[in-house]
Amino acid sequence: MRELAGRLEIKDANERKQIKTRQALLHSEQFQALWNRIKHKTTYRVKFDNEKLLTDCVKAIQDCPPITKTRVKIRKADLAIGRGGVIAEETATAAFITLDERDIELPDILTDLQDKTQLTRRSLVTILNDSKRLNEFGRNPQQFIELASESINRTKRLALVDGIKYQRIGDEHYYAQELFEQEELTGYLKNILAVEKSVHEYVVYDSGGVERPFAEQLEKNEAVKVYAKLPGWFKVPTPLGSYNPDWAVLVELDGDERLYFVVETKSSLFTDDFRHKESAKIKCGEAHFEALAIGENPARFVKATKLEDVMAHSE
Repeated sequence: MRELAGRLEIKDANERKQIKTRQALLHSEQFQALWNRIKHKTTYRVKFDNEKLLTDCVKAIQDCPPITKTRVKIRKADLAIGRGGVIAEETATAAFITLDERDIELPDILTDLQDKTQLTRRSLVTILNDSKRLNEFGRNPQQFIELASESINRTKRLALVDGIKYQRIGDEHYYAQELFEQEELTGYLKNILAVEKSVHEYVVYDSGGVERPFAEQLEKNEAVKVYAKLPGWFKVPTPLGSYNPDWAVLVELDGDERLYFVVETKSSLFTDDFRHKESAKIKCGEAHFEALAIGENPARFVKATKLEDVMAHSE
C-alpha cells in the first residue's frame, strides 16, 4: 500500500471512530450560555487606502534580502519506475555553476506578478520603479518574482485585515446548537483523547503537539465546567478564506462568576512564528468576536499556548 500510495498519508480504516456527543453537557444550561455568546454569524467590510498600499508594497520589496545570481547544480541519479511512481537515487553531484546574466532569458515580469498578486499592471509598474530594485531582476528572475509577489501579497493581507470591520448579521443568522448532533465528527485512534467535560466524548486533536496537552489541562482544572473543540463547520468568514477557531470554554470562579472564552491554541504567542496568512485569519477572528461582544459578560477571544494563558484573563 505504501509503495502504491507514494507520499500520501495512509490511515487505517479500522482505527476510524465516529465521535458521539455527550447529550447531558450539550443540552446543559452552562453550555447553552456559552454557545449563545459565540453562535451568531457576521459580515465584514474592508476599507483601505490604495496609495498607502502601494507605498507599503514598495517598502516591503525594499526590505527583501539581496537577490543572488542564478546558479545551477547538476546532479546525476539512477531512476527506477515502479507501481508507486518514479524513485530516484542520487549517484553524483557537481559544484554550483553561476550563470552569466546575459545567458538568462527574462520572463514577462508584469504578467507573472499580475497573476500572482491580482494587482493592475499600472500599480505593479509603480511599485517596481519606486522600489529601485528592478536592476536585480536580471540576476535571478525567478527569485526576484517570488520575493516580490510574496512581499506584495503579505502587504495586501495586512491592508485587508487592518481595515476590516465585522458586524453581526441578525438574530436569525447563527450556528444552531443542533449541528453538534447532525454533523458527523470522526477521528482516528492515534489522534483522539477520551474526555469528560467536553460536549463530545472524545477530542480530535491535530499533530501539532499543542491541542492534546491543552485538552488534558482543561480536564484537570476544576474551574473549567464545560468546553468544546469547535468543529470544522463553525467558520468565521475572512477575506483570506474561512477561519475555524479551536475551542470554546466556560470557566466558573468562586462558584458563581462565569467567564466565557474562545481560544486559539498555538505553540507560540508571537505572531511572527505563525504562518503569515494564518495569523491574519486569527486577527480577523478576533475582530469577529469583538463584534459579538455585546450585552453582559460576553465571550472573550484569547490566544494561548496553555490553559494558564487563558486563566490569566480571568484576573
